Formats: sequence, structure tokens, C-alpha cells
Amino acid sequence: MPSKISSGATWGLDAIPIQVEVDTSPGLHLFHIVGLPDKAVEEARERVGTALRNSGFDPPHRQAHRVIVNLAPADIKKEGPAYDLPIAMGFLHATRQIVFDPLEKLFIGELALDGALRPVAGILPIIEMAAKNDLYEVFVPYENRREASLIKDAIVYPVRTLGELVNHLLGKVVLERYEADKDRIEQENMPGERQILDMAYIQGQEHAKRALEIAASGGHNVLFQGPPGSGKTLLAQAMVGIMPRMSQEEILEVTKIFSIAGLLDARTSVVSDRPFRSPHHTASGISLVGGGTYPRPGEITLAHRGILFLDEFPEFGRSVLENLRQPLEEGRVTISRAQGAISFPARFTLVAAMNPCPCGNASDPEKECACPATSILKYQRKISGPLLDRIDLHVEVPRLKYEKLASEKVAEESSAIRARVESARAMQKERFKDKSILTNAEMGVKDLKEFCKVDEKGEALLKDAVTRMKLSARSYHHILKVARTIADLAQSPTIRVEHIAEAIQYRKRSEI
Repeated sequence: MPSKISSGATWGLDAIPIQVEVDTSPGLHLFHIVGLPDKAVEEARERVGTALRNSGFDPPHRQAHRVIVNLAPADIKKEGPAYDLPIAMGFLHATRQIVFDPLEKLFIGELALDGALRPVAGILPIIEMAAKNDLYEVFVPYENRREASLIKDAIVYPVRTLGELVNHLLGKVVLERYEADKDRIEQENMPGERQILDMAYIQGQEHAKRALEIAASGGHNVLFQGPPGSGKTLLAQAMVGIMPRMSQEEILEVTKIFSIAGLLDARTSVVSDRPFRSPHHTASGISLVGGGTYPRPGEITLAHRGILFLDEFPEFGRSVLENLRQPLEEGRVTISRAQGAISFPARFTLVAAMNPCPCGNASDPEKECACPATSILKYQRKISGPLLDRIDLHVEVPRLKYEKLASEKVAEESSAIRARVESARAMQKERFKDKSILTNAEMGVKDLKEFCKVDEKGEALLKDAVTRMKLSARSYHHILKVARTIADLAQSPTIRVEHIAEAIQYRKRSEI
């Protein structure tokens, strides 16, 4: 009678249940794994056999058994070494070396040759799936315990070795259940846990700082343009310090993404700070949006609920940048392959920085630009109009004078800006409590009609701006969203004409 052990596999950001079926029969030794295994899964034969022998059990070759392992459903590709533990438990159960009830239990983990368990990626979505499928007892590698315990409905047992797990199932020892420490997670989510540049130490650039405050409050995208050394990169890095703290739901959402990508911090196993991703301009389209034969999250998904900083914006390949158009609009990216389509969340704040020309001096009043007009035009055309249209805030970052650089005056601290940002986010949370959106930037046309009503003066100003600047419908909507955020920062329930006027200032200069 085949033994059936429950495990799981990730598909996109979700997980699906996997049945590990093990059947043994007398005959010449054979250990065969079926069910679309990749190379890492096929190599489980050697790892499992050696781990069983070194843990004091009879391995398949010693019993001269024909062993067939089926990973069901068979039409889904199985990847990675996470099936080592369920295969080992299935073999021990099928050969009656141990007797236990596998119902309502899930096993996952990589086996070392001495029987120790190594951590694996993608634990969090698998444990979430297990709880939904009545697999309440989950046995995971010890290093994955914190991550697995984030799912409150699961009973998590951290396991160090195969022998320890077997003794627990036989009742010889009792593994202690691991429960998440909510106070620890909240403490890790407090500001100041990592080294972040404070806005107080960036001299001048008040206009750019104001734009970042608006962007952080409403989830808007920003483009900085200015000569080299004017502080564009510094400002982007400092934005992390004014972003609002993540809610428990956001922590779980972002941690799941990093779990699947295998990027979780082994010390905490929880992503409590908003992500800040800064890929190099040589990045490929797949690395940016995700993909591969069996799709994995890209940089825009790893930046979900955080910041994606693209320095040297025009140096990215045009085709690479064009991949951003749909995610910027929809907050998701859908990757289609022969096996099916996978959607990854990509609700990030884009912060881009660029020079005005190849030499960088076109907008500098004190330095002469050496670039021909055709070179400047070619450089700026590397970024398409439709992509620029999706960026809410276009900000000039000028070169600082010596007096500003040498000033002893300390500017406003990030903590003070962050307090205003969180107050604005609190207004948005109340506004959208009955909707599936979190920030003003996520509003659709229907939401704009409901939440972005303006008075007669505001209507007149908007009409003049749309007519004179020849704005697209998207630009018009973006102005309303930014104005709504500016009003939230002012704790104003209505959008006033001054809020609209400030929002218009952040449109692309060529439109004005």
C-alpha cells in the first residue's frame, strides 16, 4: 500500500498542495522519482538514502527495494530540494520502519547527508496553503521556524534532524511548538532599526524634499532631473526614512514575496522595513519585471509596498523601461508561459533620477553644456512619452551653492516629515476602508469622481491647465490624485485651489 505524505509547492506567490506517494516492492534496487521533478528533486535519491543510513535507518539500497516516488499532481513542475523530508518520511512509513498517522500533517525541508535539516525558500505561502487545507501540523527546518509561525492557524514544529522528527512521531520526545512573538515583530517594525540617511543632513533642496513627502504620503512616482552631484541619489536613499511603517498585513505580504525569492534575513525571517530596491542600469527586462521558464519575482515585485529607485534612468534599455508601463498603471505584472499565467503584485513607488543631457550640464547655469542639440534630444528620447506620463512628480534638482553646502543649519528631521506622512496615510486608510486600495495613487476613475471633487475656482484652474498644457486624460487624473494627497498633508477634507496649483507645478516641464 503506497504511503501518502503531504507537502507543497509554490506557484507565483501562492502555493499548491503536493502529495508525495511512495511505493516499495521487492526486487532489484531501484529508486525512481516521477511527477515532473527537476534535477535538484531527482538528486534527492542520493541525499535521502545517505541521510536515512546516517540517521540509523535502513536505506532503500540495503533493503533491495524497488522504490517509486510520485509527486502529485504530475503535471506541475517540481523544483528544489524541499521534497527531501517528505520523501524520507514516505519511505520510512511505506517500509514500516516507523508507524504514524500522516493525516493533517505537512512536511517540508532539505536533508543534509548526516540527517540534519537545511532551510528552504518559499515556506510562508506553503504554510498558508497548509492551514487552508486542514494540514494544521507542519514540520519545517529549524531555521524556517519564525517565517512559518507567521501563519496563526498553523501548528509549527521546528525540526533540526530527521532522527529528532522520527522520535517525536513515535512519542519518544516531544517537539515544542513554535509561536510567533507579536511584540518582537512590532519592535522590529519600529523606525531606526537599520541605518537610514536622515533628511536633516541633506542641505537645501526643499522643493525636492517636499515632492518626496507628497510621494511617500500618496504612493506617487517621482522623477528627479538635475546636474551630477546635485543630490538626486541622496534624496532617493533618504526617502526610506519618511515612508510610513508597514501594517501587519503588508508585512505578511512583503515577507511572502521575499520568502519565495529566497531573500529573507536568516536572523529575523520577517521583512518589517519597507523594501528599497536599486537595480543597476544594466539590468535585463526579466530581472526587472520577473520571469524565467518557471517565473520568479523581479525587482518591481521585490519593491512591492516600498521604493524602486532607478538611477541613471535613461541608461536603462528602452525596452526594459517600457516593461514598467503596465505595472505602474495596474500595480501588478502578469507573466504568461506555456504552463500558464502568473500575476505578481507590483505596487511600488518609483523614484527615478537622470541628468538633463549626456554631460549633465544642460540645466546648470554655471557650467557650459558641451553636448550637441541632437545628442541631448536623443538622450532624452530614451524615455518614452507614455512612460513619463505615468510619473506624477517631475522635479528639478539644481546644483547647490557653496553657502548652502557649508551651512551649519540643520534641516527638518525625517521623523517630523514621517509623522505628517503617517497622518496623511491615516486619512487615506479611513477614506478607503471599504475599498481594496491603500493610497491615493491607486484610485481609479470612479474613485476620483467620489473623492476628488473640486470647487469652481479649482475647476477653472484645471481647465486652464489642461487646455494650455495639452494634458492627456491620464495627466489630468494624476494631477487630481496628487492634489488629493497635498490636501491630506494639510489635513483638509476638501481639495482647494492652492492644492491643485501645487500639483500642477509637478507636471513635466515640457508641458508647461
